[in-house]
Amino acid sequence: MRLGCDIGGTFTDFVLLDDETGGIEVYKCLTTPGDPSDAVEEGVQALAKRVPELAQKMKEVIHGTTLVINAIIERKGARMGLITTDGFRDVLELGRETRYAPYDVFAEFPKPLVPRPLRMEVSERMRADGSVLKPLDVNQATETVHALKKEGVKSIAVCLLNSFENPAHELAVKQIIAKEFPEVSISTSYEVLPQIREYERASTTVANAYVKPLTESYLRKLSKRLSSLGFGGQLFIMLSSGGVTSVETAAEFPVRIIESGPTAAVIAGEYFSRLFDLPEMFCFDMGGTTAKSCLIQGGVAGVVPTFEVSRVQRFMKGSGLTIQVPVVDLMEIGAGGGSIAHVSRLGTLQVGPESAGAQPGPICYGRGGKQPTVTDADLLLGYLDAKYFLGGEMKLNLDAARRGVEEQIAQPLGVSYIQALWGIHDLINETMAAAAKTHIAERGGNPKVTTIAAFGGAGPVHAYGLTRKLGAPRVIVPPNAGVGSAMGFFTAPRAFDLVRSHKAPLLGADFDEIESIFRSMEAEGERTLRTAGATDEISFARSVDARFTGQGSETNLLLPNEPFPSLNPSDLRRQFDQNYERLYGRTYPEIPVEFVNFRVRASLPAHPLKLQKLKARTGNIMQAVKGERLAFSGIARDFIPFTVYDRYKLYPGAAFPGPAIIEERESTIIVGEGATVSVDQYGFLWMEMPTE
Repeated sequence: MRLGCDIGGTFTDFVLLDDETGGIEVYKCLTTPGDPSDAVEEGVQALAKRVPELAQKMKEVIHGTTLVINAIIERKGARMGLITTDGFRDVLELGRETRYAPYDVFAEFPKPLVPRPLRMEVSERMRADGSVLKPLDVNQATETVHALKKEGVKSIAVCLLNSFENPAHELAVKQIIAKEFPEVSISTSYEVLPQIREYERASTTVANAYVKPLTESYLRKLSKRLSSLGFGGQLFIMLSSGGVTSVETAAEFPVRIIESGPTAAVIAGEYFSRLFDLPEMFCFDMGGTTAKSCLIQGGVAGVVPTFEVSRVQRFMKGSGLTIQVPVVDLMEIGAGGGSIAHVSRLGTLQVGPESAGAQPGPICYGRGGKQPTVTDADLLLGYLDAKYFLGGEMKLNLDAARRGVEEQIAQPLGVSYIQALWGIHDLINETMAAAAKTHIAERGGNPKVTTIAAFGGAGPVHAYGLTRKLGAPRVIVPPNAGVGSAMGFFTAPRAFDLVRSHKAPLLGADFDEIESIFRSMEAEGERTLRTAGATDEISFARSVDARFTGQGSETNLLLPNEPFPSLNPSDLRRQFDQNYERLYGRTYPEIPVEFVNFRVRASLPAHPLKLQKLKARTGNIMQAVKGERLAFSGIARDFIPFTVYDRYKLYPGAAFPGPAIIEERESTIIVGEGATVSVDQYGFLWMEMPTE
């Protein structure tokens, strides 16, 4: 058996998979922000009541967490120092010297994770080709380490100029730290990100050092708690790039798991897209705090080399801290069930991005929440059953939610109570649809032919409204959609991504030297996976980032599985021109091309996910009907009867029209007027949208 555990901002989801039978057990509980491992232990103990000797039967626990990104956003990482080359202590504040809002004289930028007094310089200098311009002053470097020790730092980042070409000075500084300050945590840029661009490398290395002590402590504690429950298998952590890795690797490079949790739903979406041969799928995962989505084309989600966290302006590119690690190309916005509704200073309704989270949560949770949220509105619109939330384990307070909406939204806006409710629900759908249209368009997709896959506790509630606004033809909702993101853990390969920067012209490059770079990265990737206990055959995927000589941005080229010297430079140039023209509309054959970064993904074979088929049976659809409930119709602008179905009583081939509400323990699916639903052999719900 394998256990997937996804810690979100509001809920922690568990999926227990029996690899032999495909049988699944699920559990969902509120996240415990003070100590996320408390919720993990609660989930394992709850599942153990259903599965005797569970801990002994589990061979793997695969874990996704928001711990790293939350620590950066909330500034709860370690007190740390930065050691850099003379003259470069302010690189974190200078950044790219661009303004994300050029006409806003009050535009703010995120404060560096390292305050200026703790950013110290050492005398040394490498040239761009890796040759030594100025030797490292060992005595001064030692004094610098002593100074940081006196400051009481818990972690040190080392980022020296051009160390990606020659790490000798960085490694020497690391040795000095290990000797003079052995108890401190160390992150060197050569080990974290041996890649060109000083600011991005420094920012990523600093982020790694900032969260490293916290991550090491958490993973060590989690491992001990699982062991105390009798678990003797392996613990794996989800990577932001879509693979899974060992606890040891995650503890050493925590910056690689910064988007650990949100990635899982996308990996599940990739699997479902290939299973049903859907050329374009928009994976939509709406939880309690955020909505995450990704366009999957040809069964593959895009991976981007850089992203931002802790933005001062949530939707403004350039207003956050740059992190340069491979990450699934996600769109993440502050739109979840816990998103808070309020009246803005302009007297208009605003929903999110602030969230009530797990503590105190929405008003209806009865845990001290005072501000109305999307979940409160969904409950009062009739979409949720106050007595069947989380399968009846958590009762919701209708009266308190109603008072909150009336007093804080309806009355200040001067609108009716019903208008306030529908405004909250529809505005969050509009916010998500606007972001989704941009995301799909930027990646060359077309909403008119895209299938929407809904995950998360709130995703299926809002999928119908979102899909109508996008004009997409259908929605699919997998079984156990409320914990669907955790299913992605079981389809993700154990993998590790590596990158090395080395500039070389395409024509005239030493292809044998490039082959040695690739082989050294493959050897490092294999060591990483073998250290984690891998025994299966390891496969390698190579790619290269190329650009026009002198250009500032690169285009990634996938390489065939053969030695680099056997490749034809003309074929590589033709591939580059084709990719460039597809992305930008034209290319420039007269301008020479250069290689910049070389990339390798080392991966083990993915465990096949055996989906359990529903028992074939015939029957009357009325056997699955739980009754009727008045719920609000955005078309009729009034409460109308919705037929309520028990998802667990639906059978393959069952079909029915909307308006309908389909309930399962961890989520609720809303089917509006004009849509029809059918059930396939695996229990997926296929909602065909009405044609306008």
